[in-house]
Amino acid sequence: MPPGKSDLPSKECAVCRRPFTWRKKWQKVWDQVRHCSEACRRRRKPPA
Repeated sequence: MPPGKSDLPSKECAVCRRPFTWRKKWQKVWDQVRHCSEACRRRRKPPA
């Protein structure tokens, strides 16, 4: 039986600080994902 949603890895968004869980579309790049959504990615502060 496949794992349930509660078994998926999660992270905290770098912008809004809300937790978000793994998605299949992030399967190959999960280590690089830092934002929960496109909106948060666009709102991020530019590197200083």
